Amino acid sequence: MSGGYRFLEHVSDVFLEAWGPSLEEAYRQAALAFYEVLTDPSGVLESEERVVEASGADLEELLYDWIEKLIILFDSEGFVARSVVVEGIWREGDAWRLKAMLRGERYDPGRHSQGTHVKGVTYHMMMIEANSPVKRIRVLLDI
Repeated sequence: MSGGYRFLEHVSDVFLEAWGPSLEEAYRQAALAFYEVLTDPSGVLESEERVVEASGADLEELLYDWIEKLIILFDSEGFVARSVVVEGIWREGDAWRLKAMLRGERYDPGRHSQGTHVKGVTYHMMMIEANSPVKRIRVLLDI
């Protein structure tokens, strides 16, 4: 089974659900959904790479930190990814860790469609199903 994502109904923000056979795939799909909110990823070239690392005391905090790092990367460098590879999610001491490789480029309003700017990620309505065959997450993005 491969992973995927979909957007769920919400009155004022972006509510997304992502899934996959592993936590790595579910978190990867959440990142792909995030980038789809910003722009059409089919127009993004994979000319630059970024390594992103996130951490958290639990899987919810890890998800929060992961999406927050993507927001910061976009806000500080204008970087949008077309492909995301979550290389691993593991427990290290008292913390969860994530390491990922992003391939994309800087957002160019002349070439990339304008989507919706994401201001932040929230814990409200966040859900992670990590103990089932299909790992499923839901996260609300503040726009």
